[in-house]
Amino acid sequence: MSADPTTKTIPIELAGQRLDQALAKLFPEYSRSRLKAWLLDGAISVDGVSPRPRDAVLGGEQVTLQAEPVVNVAAEPEPIALNVVHEDDSLIVINKPAGLVVHPGAGNAGGTLLNGLLHHAPQLEELPRAGIIHRLDKDTSGLLLIGKTLAAHTALVRLLANRDIARFYLAVCNGVLTGGGRIDAPIGRHRVDRKRMSVRDDGKPAVTHYTVLERFAAHTYIKVKLETGRTHQIRVHFAHRRHALLGDPVYGGRLALPAGASDDLVATLRRFRRQALHATKLEFVHPGSGEALSFEVAPPADFGMLLDVLRRDAK
Repeated sequence: MSADPTTKTIPIELAGQRLDQALAKLFPEYSRSRLKAWLLDGAISVDGVSPRPRDAVLGGEQVTLQAEPVVNVAAEPEPIALNVVHEDDSLIVINKPAGLVVHPGAGNAGGTLLNGLLHHAPQLEELPRAGIIHRLDKDTSGLLLIGKTLAAHTALVRLLANRDIARFYLAVCNGVLTGGGRIDAPIGRHRVDRKRMSVRDDGKPAVTHYTVLERFAAHTYIKVKLETGRTHQIRVHFAHRRHALLGDPVYGGRLALPAGASDDLVATLRRFRRQALHATKLEFVHPGSGEALSFEVAPPADFGMLLDVLRRDAK
């Protein structure tokens, strides 16, 4: 069903600019690519006609936007239980469990977070990736942000691109770190194994900040803040530093059991077969109200049990 048309006047101060540039300023709640697509599809008219994106504006023209919903998601709604931390008219914050895939893909056509979101809020089928702003790996737990409207989704994507969404993680890495620091190492697709990422000179910039929370006999509990958000960034960066995340099945290599470890710790390490990584906190400004928001969730039970055993062993 089409939305009601919106009519605005191009300000005189925009005279001489390209139409697509003027539209971006007139309708900042939408991305430039979407506005251009609507313009080319005839969903945007200027004084009753459909000009080209590169045509110059004079100022004073009447622009009418007939925003057409577009089904962006080819996935079926499924009644999947979601742990909703916060929801309002603009966004949803979900606490994702480890083991839940975010997007459908090869080998995971259904049973994903996206399928559950479409059942929870059917209007999300009109948004790119059902409104999901960023992703977490299947076996990483924690907070995920979803925009519920096109305007909110566009605003949140811009916040993420401008590094205005603060994302904090908790992790346990192999080895004992002497202190916190910053990892600045570009990341790109692995040259041989295309399912993996790696540190590469020609990769995209990637920066990770971390602080030490606790040290154990052969592991370190850390808090991580992402400055950028490359695929597998935290896992790749710490593996590159030879402090791979505990349990990481892709970047961690063979399980290394520390000398002198208690039987309890050995058994726990053998059972913990996922990366010890949890997205614990999100901070950002609400795209509608402008309110500063902060959400924080504790790690799941298996992560907490791992920490308990590490602490007992260290004593």
